[in-house]
Amino acid sequence: MSYVGRPIERIEDLRLLRGRGQYVDDLHREGMLHAAIVRSSVPHGILRNVSIRNARSMPGVRAIFTAADIAKDGGTVPTVPLRLLPTPEVVPFEQPVIAQAKVRYVGEPVAVVVADSLAQAEDAADAIELDIEPLAPVPDRRAAEKGEALLFEAQGSNLAQTYTGTKGDALNAGAPYVRREHFSVQRHTAVTMEPRGVLASWDGARTKLTVEGVAKVPFQSRRTLSKNMDLPEDCIDMIEGDVGGGFGVRGEFYPEDFLIPFAARKLARPVKWIEDRRENLLAANHSREMDCELELLCEKDGTIVALRGKVWVDMGAYFRANGSIPARNVAQFLSGCYRVPNYHVESHALLTNKCPVGTYRGPGRYESDFFRERLFDMAAKDLGIDPVEFRRRNLPTVAEMPYPIATARPPEKKEELDSGDYRLTLDRCLQEFGWEEKKQLQGKLIDGRYHGLGLGCYIEGGATGPREGARIVLDPDGNVSVFVGSTNVGQGVETVMVQIAADALGLPMERIRIFHGSTTGVAEGFGSYHSRATVMGGSAVLLAAREIKEKVAQRLGRASSDFNLEDVDLKALAAHGITAEASYANTRHTYSYGTAAAHVAVDPKTGHVRLLDYVVVQDMGRVINPLTAHGQLIGALVQGLGGAFLEHLQYDRDGNFLTASLADYLLPSASDFPALRGIVMEHAPTDIGLMGGAKGASEGGLISVGGVIGNAVAAALAALGVQPRSLPLSPPRLWEMIQAAKR
Repeated sequence: MSYVGRPIERIEDLRLLRGRGQYVDDLHREGMLHAAIVRSSVPHGILRNVSIRNARSMPGVRAIFTAADIAKDGGTVPTVPLRLLPTPEVVPFEQPVIAQAKVRYVGEPVAVVVADSLAQAEDAADAIELDIEPLAPVPDRRAAEKGEALLFEAQGSNLAQTYTGTKGDALNAGAPYVRREHFSVQRHTAVTMEPRGVLASWDGARTKLTVEGVAKVPFQSRRTLSKNMDLPEDCIDMIEGDVGGGFGVRGEFYPEDFLIPFAARKLARPVKWIEDRRENLLAANHSREMDCELELLCEKDGTIVALRGKVWVDMGAYFRANGSIPARNVAQFLSGCYRVPNYHVESHALLTNKCPVGTYRGPGRYESDFFRERLFDMAAKDLGIDPVEFRRRNLPTVAEMPYPIATARPPEKKEELDSGDYRLTLDRCLQEFGWEEKKQLQGKLIDGRYHGLGLGCYIEGGATGPREGARIVLDPDGNVSVFVGSTNVGQGVETVMVQIAADALGLPMERIRIFHGSTTGVAEGFGSYHSRATVMGGSAVLLAAREIKEKVAQRLGRASSDFNLEDVDLKALAAHGITAEASYANTRHTYSYGTAAAHVAVDPKTGHVRLLDYVVVQDMGRVINPLTAHGQLIGALVQGLGGAFLEHLQYDRDGNFLTASLADYLLPSASDFPALRGIVMEHAPTDIGLMGGAKGASEGGLISVGGVIGNAVAAALAALGVQPRSLPLSPPRLWEMIQAAKR
């Protein structure tokens, strides 16, 4: 059939664009109640009392739950555990599902109101009185380091964990050239079109809890909920519907993912909660806020000898879900795709009175690339080496693959770049961008704007294990149902999996139905994160397809290689209940890679940056669908530009949240960045997975953006002596940099 490799339009889009999607807020159940969350307005304080007397008697109110109602035997409230890379050190810093005795950030859940309507629930929530004795806030990582106020007094420190990445002996390395710099990236996050939501229903007769609105990692969320509610896992069904974007933020386990099912079970009624935009900005995972001090050591010809330094990560008030990943990634991946023989980076995860962090598309890598690529441009200028040539000299060659990078601890994990010709994407990007022709514009003042070019190289990890599952069923109507553990968070899983299954089974795409994510579909699933769905989920589909073809062959008394399922009477075979389930396991990571270049024009009077051209080239190994791959590349790029120019979650010195609406938190629109070009290559397939060399492809367009834009702006304003060391490069911040340079 050869569907794989063809630019097929997404099959899910026809349904979604016609308004026929089934998002969680589209769902209604008989007897359904609505929930509202009462949240702390105090960043740090002792929770003395939650007075619900007035609210409890208001019209339509069915129940109000506080920590006292939720605490298990011994008076403890369940916590949100780390899903990825848990260590004993961070367990004391896990977030309780509802505040008990103390609040640690504005937005922390304190009570849940359940009523007949959402309006009634919100009115009652407003009537609840909180008695909170304020404590000294810990507004940023520097205050956290001082330790004058502690979020967890019993632990004696606000430093929750230190992650270290090492290779060679960077601490004792020496070189004729050393550059030391400080950089920072601001706190921002993914703002999904569809906010979070949960609809939970309890069937006491069957001891069955059904939770709808889950995304990303339903099986892991079920394990967490099972433990926290003292229910066997098989008593909980997690159902994934349509999801309006994920980007790492949506679909992790949050306090509300316990509170709403808890309320539904207590009341024996369906309960729905839908996050509003204020809650989304206030309480969904934040990310990115880091600063660093780095040293780059080079030979006089620009050959890198060592990279070493420290990074400080503002973790917010708790470790929860996947919050360890940004801090750990920056420790391991600050060298990016370059040949760095000696490396030592420490990443210090510090607690503050802010919303907890989690992953956001390219976690730790976006920040790393800004730090590293800015440092490389500064070093190249000092050494009198062209920035392109500096990078070319330090990219590993094909002969060096697989190339080992830093080992991260804790827990210990070695890592290597699997395959690739990194200079090829560099050259292709320069060619498509027209770098040689545009170089004459570097630093030129034209029509009141300074022009500048910047570039950067990057890697994107994918194919995270440990496993992924798939199940295939022959249906009575002669079609085939394919169930996958991979989830669809907007990246086109339905289309890609249909393409893979159609080729593997020898059936037209129209005869295949895809069901994704839900715990009812497969015995085991791991979801979609870290660019894993195609490699892991697709490989599982291939294994299940082989198995079902073998079962059909046995029934027909033929060899499975002698026929395609299209030539078989599947209606008749379906009567025999033919199904196949398979799991694909993997312990290694794929690494796609690329280069990006930007051309900007900066108005020195206003600080406004006009993006005139941006080209990103990424080698993805084998591409299953060029349309979806290109869409991922450009979509990620726009999110990266939002972080580079606009987005900033801000708190004041007392820990109060300042950007609780989209009037304050600015996002890119379609008209902001019209000149974007994404180019997909398939030069270096991987030997990981069964997908013919496919690698991950959902994050790469974003990863290098901060560094590329920072370099372009620095090149434009070189005559003014402006060297951006922090993001975002919004007009007022850049104007201030220009004024400071003039002074």
